[in-house]
Amino acid sequence: MKTFSQLIASLDQTTKTNEKIAALADYFDAATNQDKVWVIALLSGRRPPRGINTRLLREWAAELAEIEPWLFEETYHIVGDLAETIALLVHNTQPEKSTSTSLFSILNRLHSLKTENETEKKAYVLSFWKQNDYLSCFAFTKFFTGGFRLGVSQRLMTKALEKSTGIPADELAMKLMGDWDPRTISFDELVLAKEDAAQEAKPYPFFLAYPLEEAFDELGEATQWAIEHKWDGIRAQLVYRGGAVYLWSRGEELVNHQFPEIEALQDQLPVSCVLDGELLAHNKNRPLSFGALQKRLGRKNVSEKLLAEYPVVFKAYDLLEYDLKDLRNQTYEARRTLLERFNFNGKLLLSERIMPQHWDQVRAEKERASEVRSEGLMLKRLDSKYQVGRKKGGWYKSKIDPMTIDAVLTFAMRGHGRRSNLYTDFTFGLWRENEDGIAELVTFAKAYSGLTDKEFAAVNQWIKKNTIARFGPVRQVNPELVFEIAFEGISKSGRHKSGYATRFPRILRWRTDKSVEEANSISDLESLVIE
Repeated sequence: MKTFSQLIASLDQTTKTNEKIAALADYFDAATNQDKVWVIALLSGRRPPRGINTRLLREWAAELAEIEPWLFEETYHIVGDLAETIALLVHNTQPEKSTSTSLFSILNRLHSLKTENETEKKAYVLSFWKQNDYLSCFAFTKFFTGGFRLGVSQRLMTKALEKSTGIPADELAMKLMGDWDPRTISFDELVLAKEDAAQEAKPYPFFLAYPLEEAFDELGEATQWAIEHKWDGIRAQLVYRGGAVYLWSRGEELVNHQFPEIEALQDQLPVSCVLDGELLAHNKNRPLSFGALQKRLGRKNVSEKLLAEYPVVFKAYDLLEYDLKDLRNQTYEARRTLLERFNFNGKLLLSERIMPQHWDQVRAEKERASEVRSEGLMLKRLDSKYQVGRKKGGWYKSKIDPMTIDAVLTFAMRGHGRRSNLYTDFTFGLWRENEDGIAELVTFAKAYSGLTDKEFAAVNQWIKKNTIARFGPVRQVNPELVFEIAFEGISKSGRHKSGYATRFPRILRWRTDKSVEEANSISDLESLVIE
């Protein structure tokens, strides 16, 4: 457990991918096979049942630390993370080496906790807290309070496993997909056993478009380019080899189980091939919002109801392999010409392209982006090869300006990490008349980025002087400050008080020039929705 705790600390202390991979690889080199399986499970989203609710953890930690519950809550509000707060209060400053316990045994015990009574649970948790250091207490408590946010994707984890085992990351991704139980499967079965299907399913590295910063005209002749809309979905590769379909996200994770309707495309594809494209929620011959696609993400099982309410298609825009032949070194024009011979209908669609004669035509098409539900345009040189990563010169993306609206600050909450002493998480409201015809502010979005450090400091001073109510770490403030909020998309939502959900909301600027009466209304927000 102590080795795992040190791994968590190492991953949390860096944002550099190579350092995270090195830390994970070192762990895999040193850990027991049983512990390795559980770390793979944790980092791929498989968690043990929590078994104990956080109310009890709070009570037990306050009791062990010999402080009043109110003081524990105040401490938590300052620290900002429950597991960190508990670990700081209860850890043993001089733990004995003999108390070291394997990660495997702890996580297996957590599975049995749900059948134990409260007295047994309390005894187990207090015993661990009393005998272990801060990092171990923190990691142990995190199993009950929430997942580890370490910036470690499954792809990064498979890269570290590749470094440790010598098995290619793509092959490891294949091995780790599906429904497996870390309590019963061995490391040999999960990772080391030979998997011939992995090579068959392997995707290609993605080619990424470069943001277009100059004017269209500076790219040369418009006739040297093809134009497509930039669809607001999930970038993916559809690999069809050996009679089977494999669907890979841009993060190079297999997502077949989330989109079973795409697997059925094997009967529609002429020969083995690899298509590059976009997964889109799509219905009645038009793309739905990204919010609709989100209903399908991260699910282990997809019900018939979800399949019917939020159907998904694969919209193809490039052909990387045909009949087992790698086409990436051919020109975009040659690849696209071959792609257009496919049979596109049903769940397999073709991203339409425009061959412009002049840049005015491109500018006009960009103005239609919101109308056709795209994020802007993709520009691809006809003679460009399919490269690896983000390269300048071949593919460009030109996104439309974000939607904006002026909203009123209504609530503020403390941030995390280096900003745990500042109010940085803001809630904003828009005007709407209630049943009595009186205008009131209705929450529509939360945002925490977009201000400078100087502006955050100024807003914090104002918040402290204008608080009208407190709810733990949250303060309700006088509705006096107006901010311009930007977001990438909007869709109807029954889960939000305003009736609408916004995508990537962020603070664009502090509108010191506007009074609260001049802020926008819910009806203004509604006008931005494209049916």
